[in-house]
Amino acid sequence: MASKPILDIHDKPSATQLVTLSFQHLFAMFGSTILVPQLVGLDPAIALLTSGIATIIFLLITQFKVPAYLGSSFAFIAPIITVAGLDASGVAVNPGNAMIGAMLVGIVYAIVALLIKTTGYKWLMALLPPIVVAPVIIVIGLGLAGTAVDMAMNITVDGVKEYSGLHFSAALVTLFAAIIFNVYFKNILSAMPILLGLIVGYVYAMGIGIVDFTAVKEASWFEMPNFLIPGVDYEFSITATIVAAMIPVVIVTISEHIGHQLVLGKVVERNYIKDPGLHRSLLGDGLGTFVSALIGGPPKTTYGENIGVLAITRVYSVYVIFGAAIVAIVISFFGKVMAVISTIPTAVLGGISILLFGIIASSGLRMFVDSQVDFGNNRNMVIASVILVIGIGGAKLEIGSFVMSGMALAAVVGVLLNLILPGRDKGVTDVHDLD
Repeated sequence: MASKPILDIHDKPSATQLVTLSFQHLFAMFGSTILVPQLVGLDPAIALLTSGIATIIFLLITQFKVPAYLGSSFAFIAPIITVAGLDASGVAVNPGNAMIGAMLVGIVYAIVALLIKTTGYKWLMALLPPIVVAPVIIVIGLGLAGTAVDMAMNITVDGVKEYSGLHFSAALVTLFAAIIFNVYFKNILSAMPILLGLIVGYVYAMGIGIVDFTAVKEASWFEMPNFLIPGVDYEFSITATIVAAMIPVVIVTISEHIGHQLVLGKVVERNYIKDPGLHRSLLGDGLGTFVSALIGGPPKTTYGENIGVLAITRVYSVYVIFGAAIVAIVISFFGKVMAVISTIPTAVLGGISILLFGIIASSGLRMFVDSQVDFGNNRNMVIASVILVIGIGGAKLEIGSFVMSGMALAAVVGVLLNLILPGRDKGVTDVHDLD
């Protein structure tokens, strides 16, 4: 029998509880949410702001029944870098391209949500079985492995990358701190290893003198996030490259969304696939992503870190999640706080990325195990092998101005192979029982 919740879904906490518990959720998601924009050259302040806005949108769409927090999605890191590009200092060259792509992703979510509402969900599970999704998840993690190691080991001097043992030591301290918090600590500390690892790595980086505080001194206490408005800050133009790079990632993020809804449902003892319905939660995720991109934020996804906090604390109140969203919005306007975040050395980000990207890849392996995928079956072996080699090898398909490569191409090929090759199961092929 599950433990009785301290605060159930619609229980209202006291003012003190609300503040304390809301900050707890903020800390859980903070490290991951600000890490994504740091890696793709976007503004952490706008990512934090839009995480709060997207969460509120999600709560509204799901009728305040689902206590989920939406943060920056790691699945879109490589596609954003592809369409936006990075300059020598790590700033996105064409961030508008990433915003356009994210808006299109939000629209795809809405279309899928409409189809689910009218036709049910089993067709989606048959289209995205573990044999397709798991290797694509592995590709996402391993495809970013080189980026993480490069950030951890190298610095740029006069436009040339050089190995730096000093910086690599900061990466290792960050990495091992995050591992220690994740493995050896219990309760709430184990739910936020990314944030705590970043803090330990940052303190160490200050100690060895590789943190530049110039930006903090120059920043005002109150500053507006760097909004990116279509038609004002960039020309809204949908290209084949943007579509090819961003849309296929939906194959993974929708599967991730379903998984989170199932896990969250088990934690709070509710069936969110039926009430408020998968179509509502998916629409909330998509609309949150669309609005986020409309003002310059990265794509959003429900966060496993915050689900972990719910499980540990047994506080399921949507008022607490709403409070965390408000706190995130408010903090995004504190210039000094955002300036401190901007001073985090690349090596520290690289150290935490080694763990994060490895966990992403390992979660794909775990899906194989949990789903009991039979690799004695040649069909499964072929699909997984082709996806892994195309994705990790960086294969590219060019037809005129249309370019699809790496993870996106691997995902599409995986779906097609699953549909074409004989032996596909006719029923729901996901490891989870949605009924």
